[in-house]
Amino acid sequence: MMRICLALLLFSVATQSARAQEGLLEIYERALINDPSIREAEANFLATAEVKPQARSGLLPALRLSGSTSDNHSERDAPQDPVSGLPDPVIAGFESDSQSTNFSVSLNQTVFDWAAFLSLKQADKTIARAETDLASIEQDLMIRVATAYFNVLAAEDLLAADIAAREALRQQLDQTNRRFEVGLIAITNVQEAQAGYDQAVAAVIGSERTLATAQESLREIINDYVIDLESPIDDLPLLRPDPDDVDAWVEAAQEQNLALISSRIEAEIAQDDIRIARSSRFPTLSLSASASDNTGESQQQNNLVGGGAVVGPLVESGGQSDGVSLSLNVPLFTGGANRSRIQQSVYRSRATLEAVERVARQTERLTRDAYLGVVSQISQIEAQARVLESSRTALLATQAGFEVGQRTGVDVVNAQNSVRRAETTYAGARYDYLLNLLRLKQAAGSLSPDDLAEIDAWLE
Repeated sequence: MMRICLALLLFSVATQSARAQEGLLEIYERALINDPSIREAEANFLATAEVKPQARSGLLPALRLSGSTSDNHSERDAPQDPVSGLPDPVIAGFESDSQSTNFSVSLNQTVFDWAAFLSLKQADKTIARAETDLASIEQDLMIRVATAYFNVLAAEDLLAADIAAREALRQQLDQTNRRFEVGLIAITNVQEAQAGYDQAVAAVIGSERTLATAQESLREIINDYVIDLESPIDDLPLLRPDPDDVDAWVEAAQEQNLALISSRIEAEIAQDDIRIARSSRFPTLSLSASASDNTGESQQQNNLVGGGAVVGPLVESGGQSDGVSLSLNVPLFTGGANRSRIQQSVYRSRATLEAVERVARQTERLTRDAYLGVVSQISQIEAQARVLESSRTALLATQAGFEVGQRTGVDVVNAQNSVRRAETTYAGARYDYLLNLLRLKQAAGSLSPDDLAEIDAWLE
């Protein structure tokens, strides 16, 4: 039942997303458009790039315009006579109205702020690190695409081998049943053939599930299903690394590996943080200029006890003011905050230096591992090709022995399993060889779409 469901799922996927056969470079180009992680990295880079104009703004003049207007009305009861303490017999109360308008313009310019100058210089390094991280993520995408691509091919090879084994065991089971019916073999031979066929059916179900998982991993990157992928050509060129010297690759990696470059820039930024923290003890000098214009008017009205009102004169007021000031700020004591920030930046700088050493060692390990992977995979491919040829020859001999009664059905099943393992191992070694080529160049910091195009030329 599970096998039927998986088959229906694969058929549905093929029906809905049928495309022409696609190569590695085409899949990568689709990943550049559809992979969320690369779009996220690009957005983060653009966000980080804004540190430069923000740092520059601290050294540029700041101009501010402000204005306000008000309209007030107030009423008060009759004032009390200061002698008798009784309400004024003439004035029952009074009202007042007033309006005012104020506009001001202020200009502030930093004359000297060493921390601001250092922050502007540091912004270039921050952007450089962001560019390096983005390039590193692009290389990671190439590796992720290639890994998912070849995982699908490996899963397809496994499924094809399991299906071929199942069909061969089906034929053997039919033949065994016919020979048992005419009395040529015992029932145990039939049972052995049936057990082998049942195992093959289970293997097909498992390989179908493996293929579905591999296709889902590729879909996660490009947001679409690809059913037909190009496979490596039969005469796949087995090229040794150029230069064929692991120490040369390690030396190149120590200079060009993107993760290592990023960690070194981070260490430089941490050193700048120390200088910026220390500059908090330096004086700062700023220039300020302002101009303002104020206008207003007010009027009071006295309400009489006997009726009527006495309106006072309209009083107008206004004026302008402007000024220029030069401010010097010298920090003398901040409660130990500056000292603590300096020490904190020193510790962080130590951590970044240790991170550089850690990444350098990791880079050397990955480079040597990828180099040895390429070299060893070449020998393994050649060895597995011989194993596959020998396994096929042994299978033919075992099947011939079974026909004349010299071999049992178990022997045939074992020989078929050997061929299946040899086929999948041989194909897997070829995929691993191609992946190690890419990983070696990634470790050396030289991986580019041209490398994917080179491998894509070896697919058909």
